[in-house]
Amino acid sequence: MGFLRIRTTVDERPGRLASLAAALAAKGGNILGLSVQTDADGTVDEFVTDIPAGAEVVREALEAAGGRRVQVVTATAHELTDEPTRVLLLASRLRTTPWRLPELLGELLRADDSRWVYGSDMSDLPDPTLLTVPVAARRAIRVRRAELPFTLTEAARAASFVRLAQPPVQQTGADRDIKLADGSEVQIRPLTQLYREAVRDLHDRCSPEARRFRYFTSMPMLPPKVFDRLCDRSRGHSLVAGHDGQVVALANLMFTPDPGIAEMAFLVEDRWQGRGLGSVLARMLVRQARDLGFAEVRATLLSDNVRMRRLLVSLGATLSYTEDPGVVEARLAVGVMATVSPS
Repeated sequence: MGFLRIRTTVDERPGRLASLAAALAAKGGNILGLSVQTDADGTVDEFVTDIPAGAEVVREALEAAGGRRVQVVTATAHELTDEPTRVLLLASRLRTTPWRLPELLGELLRADDSRWVYGSDMSDLPDPTLLTVPVAARRAIRVRRAELPFTLTEAARAASFVRLAQPPVQQTGADRDIKLADGSEVQIRPLTQLYREAVRDLHDRCSPEARRFRYFTSMPMLPPKVFDRLCDRSRGHSLVAGHDGQVVALANLMFTPDPGIAEMAFLVEDRWQGRGLGSVLARMLVRQARDLGFAEVRATLLSDNVRMRRLLVSLGATLSYTEDPGVVEARLAVGVMATVSPS
């Protein structure tokens, strides 16, 4: 006795599935799983069976019963897991570890290989054993399965699975009035084009070091194209903190091509640093990320930015050095922030 996964393309005719099942039963097969999938030139019936007959005998029996392009591969007892349960478990794992999307997509499709491809490498190849699943404008995942070509149904499943890791564009409300520990009051508002001049003035008032920590260079002013990108709600959500008619801080949560991951960065006017404003903005951004469906927020900062390093660690982030010894990456799971009370 052995487990086999069997696929055959059939014409849409009444009784065709019954004929296939009868052919398997005649060879002593016990059907343990069945799925019906749509493909370009017909319906694909897939069986998982416990059957004593060999692959060639099974293929001949199904062809005689009306099956076309019959494919038989060895299966394992692990594949007998209830399929909806298996998919839900994979979706749960994707929600908590979105950076493992290629691996989990490969598991979903029971693939031999699954990896990122970029740019021109994303073009479709005339090979039914390869499936390219777009993720972002210049990023996709290519999945390979040598023995069983991918069906249109599987391509749709893969696209839906990828969408689970990507955030919706809708904006949640962010207007808040905050009182800091020293009694100062600030107004938090979403960044819009109305704040263009106020943000320019913020850059003028910030020291070269504050700007260097934010942009890795002492940028004297924010280029108009960059400001427009920060205002674009399809690319991210940005906040401004105001006091006495001035913008005193800018906080940015930007979407990335990596599903489930967003990046955040801050520019806080020098005289407002060390007063808890950065912590308030960070908590708000991470909560926005959580509400938008992100699983992780990352920040890239200069290693000598001690204040920001302490802030991120206090929020539960882990720090690691990059290939550039002067640059540190912070990673914060939004679930960690969800348990922390706001300042």
